[in-house]
Amino acid sequence: MKLSKEFKIGAVVVLAIAAFIWGLSFLKGSNLFSHKYYLYAVYPKIEGLIPASPLLINGYKIGQVNSIQLLKRNGKPFVLVKFLLTEDVQIPKGSVAKAISSDLLGTKAVEINFSESSEFVKSGDTLEADAEVNLQNAVNAQIAPLKAKAENLIGSIDSVMTVVNSILNTKTRENLDKSFESVRKAILTLEQTAYKLDDLVGSEKVKISSILSHLNGITSNLDRNGQKIDNILSNLSNVSDSVAKSELKSAINNLDKAMRELDILLAGINAGQGTMGKLAKNDSLYNNLNKSTQDLDKLLKDLRYNPERYIHFSVFGRKDKNKPKDEPEKPKEEKLKP
Repeated sequence: MKLSKEFKIGAVVVLAIAAFIWGLSFLKGSNLFSHKYYLYAVYPKIEGLIPASPLLINGYKIGQVNSIQLLKRNGKPFVLVKFLLTEDVQIPKGSVAKAISSDLLGTKAVEINFSESSEFVKSGDTLEADAEVNLQNAVNAQIAPLKAKAENLIGSIDSVMTVVNSILNTKTRENLDKSFESVRKAILTLEQTAYKLDDLVGSEKVKISSILSHLNGITSNLDRNGQKIDNILSNLSNVSDSVAKSELKSAINNLDKAMRELDILLAGINAGQGTMGKLAKNDSLYNNLNKSTQDLDKLLKDLRYNPERYIHFSVFGRKDKNKPKDEPEKPKEEKLKP
């Protein structure tokens, strides 16, 4: 059967209208050929979220925003968002529908974060809502403390500059110039000293090498005789232990006892007790000895001047006592003092 031209034109127009309606509904977030599975979420504020914005789970699109409506709760405005799910996904109750930025340009999407509930939502249920902090608010939150710190820093710098200007007057600047000049001279002196030290090291290189060789020999000898040194130290340790274990304490006790007895003896002497005490405290012995010494001195003088009174001897025999003789003049006898 041959179709007329008018029928063909009418069929094309109907198909075009149907395609237009389907496309328009698709752009609005509705798919005429999919099952109707809707979920809702209430946001206090949405920024850039529009119908047809994707609904994601771990970055996978399971649906899109179907419609957005404004409603009031307790006199405050809220935004009701209706989601159309195109995938058969079981979403646990208590899951969160979080509005996020899907790219750097700020395109909005909704990410569903599953909860740990074992029960699942049904078509028409409402999910918990959450919104990601937008870039501007995040930047403002980061910049606000920095701004406050910058303002405080600028104020501190201003105060410091005021103090510096008050301190760095003309006289202070001159003193700083002199100080820098002194530092420059000191650096030049150090440089000259370094040159002289370098020359000294170069000229005395042989001696330094000899000294280092001797030091190396000494260390080698110490290394070779390390066992002997250890033995010497061990012997010294043994000697000190032997001295510590000896009867040194007993000797010290005896010495302490002797010192106490000596103190008692000296105390008795000072008190005039005993022979030593009487000799130390009584002067009668001294006086008697002094008197005896004087008498002995007088006796010796008399013996020297008049020996015949005490000694009688003759080489040629005994002379006549009656025969007169020239007697030498006798010295005057000293009267004995009482």
